[in-house]
Amino acid sequence: METLILLLLIIAVFLLLQNVDSRYHYHKGNPNPIPPLLPEESPIPSDQSYGPAPSQPGNTSNCIFDVTDFGAVGDGASDDTGAFRDAWKAACQVENGVVLAPSDMVFTITSTIFSGPCQPGLVFQIDGVIMPPDGPECWPKSDSNKQWIVFYRMDTMTFTGTGTIEGNGQKWWDLPCKPHKGPNGSTLPGPCDSPAMIRFFMSSNLVVTGLRIQNSPQFHMKFDGCEGVLIDKLSISSPKLSPNTDGIHIENTKSVGIYNSVIANGDDCISIGTGCSDVDIEAVTCGPSHGISIGSLGVHNSRACVSNITIRNAVIKDSDNGLRIKTWQGGTGSVSSLTFENIQMENVRNCVIIDQYYCLTKARRNETSAVYLTDVTYRNIKGTYDVRNPPIHFACSDTIACTNITMSEVELLPYEGVLVFDDPFCWNAYGVQETLTIPPIDCLQDGMPESLGENSLLGC
Repeated sequence: METLILLLLIIAVFLLLQNVDSRYHYHKGNPNPIPPLLPEESPIPSDQSYGPAPSQPGNTSNCIFDVTDFGAVGDGASDDTGAFRDAWKAACQVENGVVLAPSDMVFTITSTIFSGPCQPGLVFQIDGVIMPPDGPECWPKSDSNKQWIVFYRMDTMTFTGTGTIEGNGQKWWDLPCKPHKGPNGSTLPGPCDSPAMIRFFMSSNLVVTGLRIQNSPQFHMKFDGCEGVLIDKLSISSPKLSPNTDGIHIENTKSVGIYNSVIANGDDCISIGTGCSDVDIEAVTCGPSHGISIGSLGVHNSRACVSNITIRNAVIKDSDNGLRIKTWQGGTGSVSSLTFENIQMENVRNCVIIDQYYCLTKARRNETSAVYLTDVTYRNIKGTYDVRNPPIHFACSDTIACTNITMSEVELLPYEGVLVFDDPFCWNAYGVQETLTIPPIDCLQDGMPESLGENSLLGC
């Protein structure tokens, strides 16, 4: 009996060991093993100055920092500046962070510098309305009255949205400081130190797209010391008589593309200052405005350098100027390699103009130095002009001629009235007509001048 019991125990132990071994081999061979559960990770401490934790979208590759989660009210009256600053600080710390001003809300913020460097891919997205305080009396005394929103030292940033940036410019335009044109030839007051609306400073790899920007106290958008700028599908607008409201101004900025945008304002729709090169502008509708301008350059005997500018497939309408190059007497440097191509003019007062005697007063002094202008091509420039001025005006420096001006397929007719061939004006301008120009421009001189003047060696 004892022998039988011992045998049964040995068999039971054997079967138990076999079962354990078979279960081990099953889990070891499972192609989708269930990983062990890990203890929850400790939350990463955050800088309390960034405000409360933002809401997070399902896609964690883009962290959205909604300004309302940081305390923004968005009622058009409350000061939401602190919320925008806190949302910026938080978004700046993560890759592809998004500062979001949501739709159907109006946010008021005071003059602010949004500084980098930040993690790459930051997006500043305006889907609602943002605006500054209403006029100089409401502007905080401690804030700069020369700029409103500044993006500084940014790399790889996008400024976008479906919303509106409203400048509340009317009370600034009415300040009794700088005269400007009024209705029927009258003179009205204008801005003193009025704030530019949006400024990018010392930044690179920027994209600005989709926004509506309007009624700036002064320039709507400025780029200074930047490289790699793409501007696409913008709408910029302010009244025709609003003073100094340039649409887009660039200076000391390289590698710029401006595309598919509509600009109507009280000054240049696009102005290109010194230090700019490799600028491509295409499919832009401009006007009413003062047209597209290179300059002014060389003020206070300064050195100016501009090169490789292309403007094509554009419309300029109801404007004081069309394609303008303006420099001051006494400047040095050069403007070279400019191409204006496929431009449609509609009721433009000075369609094609080079003015090397630019001055804000009537006292224009002749000086011995000038910015050297060369290699300028006008091709397929057609449309109508305001008969108060001849459509073509080349006023080059007495001492340093404009050279290598090319005219091809330029046909400009009066906007109203009978066909009158107003003689174009040329002074010390050298170039060629590749085709017959309407009106004829027989005043261009052939070849090159005997001398470009002693200051031509001070080019760029």
